[in-house]
Amino acid sequence: MKQLELFNKLSALETEQINPNTTEIDIISIEETIRLINNEDKKVAFEIEKVIPEIALAVETIKNAFSAGGRLFYFGAGTSGRLGILDAAECPPTFGTSPEMVVGIIAGGKEAVFVAQEGAEDKPENGATDVEKHNVCEKDVVCGIAASGRTPYVVGALKKAKEIGCRTILVSTVSKETAINNGAIADIMICVPLGPEVIAGSTRMKSGTAQKMILNMLTTASMVHIGKTYGNIMIDLKPTNIKLQERAKRIVMKLTGVDYNVAEEFLLITNWSVKHTLLMILGEITFEEADKLLKNSNGKVRLALEKVLQK
Repeated sequence: MKQLELFNKLSALETEQINPNTTEIDIISIEETIRLINNEDKKVAFEIEKVIPEIALAVETIKNAFSAGGRLFYFGAGTSGRLGILDAAECPPTFGTSPEMVVGIIAGGKEAVFVAQEGAEDKPENGATDVEKHNVCEKDVVCGIAASGRTPYVVGALKKAKEIGCRTILVSTVSKETAINNGAIADIMICVPLGPEVIAGSTRMKSGTAQKMILNMLTTASMVHIGKTYGNIMIDLKPTNIKLQERAKRIVMKLTGVDYNVAEEFLLITNWSVKHTLLMILGEITFEEADKLLKNSNGKVRLALEKVLQK
């Protein structure tokens, strides 16, 4: 692409425009500055509300992929890439998933998580190469995250994923029309146009907030609907440290009514599986029976418990 053509495309992006509400941010008081930032942030949730149907469709797609043994891959650069990695990293301790189930990939590799790797996002072939390198297959879902909707690395990853046969998602903070005009095509387009940032072009701000909120929805809702919670309580967490072990005990106590010592006793028997522990206590069954019920209920405790109580 010619430099002037790229210049014109970047100049036209909503996120690159000057925000008329914050032009005097450098001469007002600190408190006034914070209020301006807060006022802009308030707009994010209301804009996301407009694309809930697209987010719901994306969750349905991800849930179906998980149920069929597929994975979710995030591809992004800069802030977008880091947010994908953050969301992926939180899934194992929160929902008891393997690290391979939700994977965040950033342009420039691991070094880019901590220090910006200039130029890493500029080549679409780098995104395509990373899709191949991680053995993405047709059972998987690939979600590209790009505030501008034009990041070449993300565009290349989405294109390669579609060639493989994956379902694809784009999370962007420009209009759908702008994203498509800039080359980003996905099966599901989650586009939340937020207008100019507080600091022109600083998409780590409103855009980053919106992306974080959407990724929270994608993984949380998907995990809930494959049985990773009981009501609104996480019951498939991995108690890999003392804090999480105490949380596991508290969950068991809350849902069963047993005391601290009994909760700990059963959790030790089940190797800290909250799901098995709940079924053993509430259903008054053995570990082996609980394990069989969980397998036959696709890991959904509520469904497994209903089967016990029906007997």
